[in-house]
Amino acid sequence: MPVIARFYGIIIKMYFRQREHNPPHIHAIYGEYIGVIDLQTLEMIEGDLPTKALSMVCEWMKEHKTDLLEIWNTQNFKLLPPLE
Repeated sequence: MPVIARFYGIIIKMYFRQREHNPPHIHAIYGEYIGVIDLQTLEMIEGDLPTKALSMVCEWMKEHKTDLLEIWNTQNFKLLPPLE
């Protein structure tokens, strides 16, 4: 699973095979916590990410929604800028 961003100790990853992993989503890893967040709704659909980390991930996702959907649809992975 390629890493597409890192910030504040959070690692953002996305699976390669989209048809096996719908809806479009990212995986956020923060220490021993993991969250699966829907790209469209920004809801955590699986996991136990702490509230503060989830808030930062959602803020980052809003800033990069177009890029994230492009990566999901094309499978052309690229490193995205961190949350500032």
